[in-house]
Amino acid sequence: MRALSRVRTPLRLCLVGWGAINRRVAELLKERHGDDVVFAAVALADIADAIGVPDNVPVITDPSVLWELELDLVVEAAGRGAVAQWGEHALRHAGGLVVASASAFCDDDLFERLQRAAREYGSQLIVPPGALAGIDAIAAAAALPLEAVTHRIIKPPRAWAGTAAEQILTLDAVVSPTTFFSGSAREAASRFPQNANVSAVAALSGIGLDRTEVELVADPSAETNRHELAVNGEFGRLNIVIENRPLVSNPKSSEMAALSLVRLIENRFVPLVR
Repeated sequence: MRALSRVRTPLRLCLVGWGAINRRVAELLKERHGDDVVFAAVALADIADAIGVPDNVPVITDPSVLWELELDLVVEAAGRGAVAQWGEHALRHAGGLVVASASAFCDDDLFERLQRAAREYGSQLIVPPGALAGIDAIAAAAALPLEAVTHRIIKPPRAWAGTAAEQILTLDAVVSPTTFFSGSAREAASRFPQNANVSAVAALSGIGLDRTEVELVADPSAETNRHELAVNGEFGRLNIVIENRPLVSNPKSSEMAALSLVRLIENRFVPLVR
């Protein structure tokens, strides 16, 4: 494993998944940093999913080969199953594992197993802020007791298509903002992993999956994916609103989800960390 005790380039990455988010991440990193970032591999569950992977980037389907790649960082954006499949091997053979599919941590056994692996192998389990703003402030505020964290997610009805929301309401018939789910972040991220995955990020930064309250809203007037965070605690009070453009190739995700990964990766090797 290559330790990241010093700033070094090129940074060697393995991307787990080649969906809309990781494709956008690869595009932006290549555009912004050129040869300072090396894509050592794209990791997939099925070689048939390798459509569009650059010819010079190896595609792997077996986690046991990660040890051969001398990786600095493994970046997952492939869904909960990929975290379980690749997680422990990534932590063993890279300086860090970035988990975009934070809803995977609703599985307490998996979460504990990955934390244990990170400690054992001297690696880091890293949760990016995804589509949210202010996660650093929530994490800092959690050094003192927090009283309440509420996360409201508002998206156009079409963004909820293909999810469990269709079992609750008729999306095409929604004519005004409609809250169709209220519950814990654990339940939201488990039932709506494509859309409410990010609720697990807010929860892990603050008071946990079971105490963080989440509301999911379908709003036909919405043109963006909107997140409203309200936090109260001994530190004071925090209210954050962010309106994200949907990712062009996947309206269930936000452009910011990819941009946050780019920033996180850049901060592993640029001279100035922001």
